[in-house]
Amino acid sequence: MRFGPVGLEEAEGAILAHSVRLADGKLKKGLRLDRAALDRLAGEGHAQVIAARLDPDDLHEDAAAARIAAALVPDPAVAGLRLTKPFTGRVNLVAEGPGVVVLDAPRLHALNLVDPMITLATVPPFQQMRAGGMVGTVKIISYAVSGADVARACAAGQAAIRLARPVLRDAALIVTEIPGGAGEKGVPAIAGRLEALGLAMLGPVTVPHEEATLAAAIAATPGDLVLILTGSATSDPADVAPEAVRRAGGRVDRFGMPVDPGNLLFLGAQGGRPVIGLPGCARSPALNGADWVLARVACGLEVSAGDIAAMGVGGLLKEIPTRPQPRAGRKPPPDR
Repeated sequence: MRFGPVGLEEAEGAILAHSVRLADGKLKKGLRLDRAALDRLAGEGHAQVIAARLDPDDLHEDAAAARIAAALVPDPAVAGLRLTKPFTGRVNLVAEGPGVVVLDAPRLHALNLVDPMITLATVPPFQQMRAGGMVGTVKIISYAVSGADVARACAAGQAAIRLARPVLRDAALIVTEIPGGAGEKGVPAIAGRLEALGLAMLGPVTVPHEEATLAAAIAATPGDLVLILTGSATSDPADVAPEAVRRAGGRVDRFGMPVDPGNLLFLGAQGGRPVIGLPGCARSPALNGADWVLARVACGLEVSAGDIAAMGVGGLLKEIPTRPQPRAGRKPPPDR
């Protein structure tokens, strides 16, 4: 593509780079200059314009964006995404329902290295989405790019973005009680999380904070997923809730996570279904580590101990107002 000043006699078919105000209106940037537009410019004394002229191998920005988006998402229905109509060199990738974004990051990095004029921006990997949320945007910065570079970008990013949709239907919530504890406080926040993922909530079932009683509740409770919210914080892998999961014939795969708030989460399984021990911060609707694990589990994505360990980079989340012990502590009262 050739960009810069060009005489009107050579500008037919070129793309106007900057808007030009005329007595009878305005020629907007991005306009493909035809003879009528050039006559209007000449009639008001313009001898040249700043324009982009495409070479034979070039693709217009809209065509290039559309081609790259189609390569990233070759089957939108399967990927759970919708591609918008290209406009000013941009195509958006939009979630068709709730789910978690799955990205092939190395392929996307390779795409963005092809040509600085070819760009793809996405939400972070495993971002939870609602229907209508923007997952990514393809943007061609210049008015045209080389067709060969577009082909390279398409090959690099082939089928590299999808939305993992929820595969679980429901989740049972078990709440344990201690004297003077929080009780069922926070249940609406957990119900809201499940609703956002399209899961029905079963319960809550409330039981005393005792290993045997909790184990019996876990074994008896139906549901594709079991969530446990304890009245007293789970502070050790051998504490009441993890031991109750084992006593119910289950296992605990990971206790603790390097995400704050959310440190006291545990993840396991019982009866062929996942079990998540929720940290106390899950009583608040604010983002915490449990959200990251819950979303992946609900969408059928494996969450290993290594996956949870890797969440520590970027895992320092915003402080929440309901936190019992703020990270920095409270300012001491002034002297009286």
